[in-house]
Amino acid sequence: MSKSFRGGVHPLRHIGEGKPLTQASPVRAIVPDTVVIPVGMHLGAPSEPCVEKGQRVLMGEVIAKPVGGLGLPVHASVSGEVMFVETRQMLRAKPELCIGIQNDKLDEWVELHPMAPEQATPAEILSAVKNAGICGMGGAAFPTHIKLSIPEGKQADTVILNGAECEPYLTADHRLMLEHPDRIVGGLKLILRATGVKKGVIVIEKNKPDAILSLQKAVSGENDIQVLPLKTKYPQGSEKQIIAVVTGREVPRGKLPIDAGALVFNVSTTAAIYNAVALGKPLVERITTVTGCVVEPSNLLLRVGTRYEDAINACGGLRECARKVFAGGPMTGLCAADLESSTTKATNGIIAFDEQQAKEMIESACIRCARCVSVCPIGLHPYLMRSDLDKHDLESAKKHGLLDCVLCGACSYICPARRYLTSSYKAAREELAAKARR
Repeated sequence: MSKSFRGGVHPLRHIGEGKPLTQASPVRAIVPDTVVIPVGMHLGAPSEPCVEKGQRVLMGEVIAKPVGGLGLPVHASVSGEVMFVETRQMLRAKPELCIGIQNDKLDEWVELHPMAPEQATPAEILSAVKNAGICGMGGAAFPTHIKLSIPEGKQADTVILNGAECEPYLTADHRLMLEHPDRIVGGLKLILRATGVKKGVIVIEKNKPDAILSLQKAVSGENDIQVLPLKTKYPQGSEKQIIAVVTGREVPRGKLPIDAGALVFNVSTTAAIYNAVALGKPLVERITTVTGCVVEPSNLLLRVGTRYEDAINACGGLRECARKVFAGGPMTGLCAADLESSTTKATNGIIAFDEQQAKEMIESACIRCARCVSVCPIGLHPYLMRSDLDKHDLESAKKHGLLDCVLCGACSYICPARRYLTSSYKAAREELAAKARR
């Protein structure tokens, strides 16, 4: 039986959510001449560079050390010479510190330390994941070793792997589930051992029947792991919605998934965990969907730090109709200022839109139709939050659920007045975060 949640939308249903462009495209690897690696790819303080211009580095070598409790190491994704350590404009509002490396095309690795997965202890798994610099690869970029460390007094009874990939156009996780189901299942077993949780559930939207079959075969004979098909609907892949669907429990307001007795990991993150333990490899590459107005929409295995221009050129370049490039999916992604931006550990898609898709909508007054309320997967009243923010009343917006919003974009998508709902919530939360830091 396929399961779902209240609310939600069906974006681009008439063209299969844009996924047919690449869902049958096998993953192919490209190797760029240079990489530009941001040191702040994860949630938490940016890492501190430990290399300098002119230094030769090996693939997998630590080039930036972790800072703070949520810190992660950053590794070289190619072997070669460091070209610069300087700030570059990426997707965020302010320039970010980056490390540029000229690829010598030798792919010389540092010494790796693989372990037998079935013999690895919880402490060894946790250490391998942290040292590999793994963070959430579904978009949140939360340090994975922190999520694996269940706080004292908390407990979980279910580990959920998110293979829903509900964002339109993206098929990177889909191809991973088809081509490397063994790594996903192997990673899930490591998560279960590291956390002591007994039950694992892999959730996949039913618009990916081949992926469902692939994982069902991979878990055959595993009594503690099951594959659960989900109804195709956005945002089916949102963490809170997945927990409600699988366990029947809701994450309490202002709390984390562990407070609902569950842990959620993206399938790409899970495969990276397997690679870190079984192969000893840090996270230096990932599958990314490059699609839309490109000559040959594809799923590419990209080195972290690959420039968008190099990824797009590997797909034949932009078509004449291209007007705007997005990083991530069209519902939650960010617009790139130019093609000099580079991929991070969380870059699951690069999408080129045509003029009609890129056209900026002109918002008008709210007509109180309540469509935003009907599609909100959290059960919030988006129009009230926007009204509060128009009055610069952050406290009222918080009371109406600003911090509970999952920023899925469903309300903005459905709004007939084209109100900038989700973007206003993002800006308000950034303002609150800045106040908290100060």
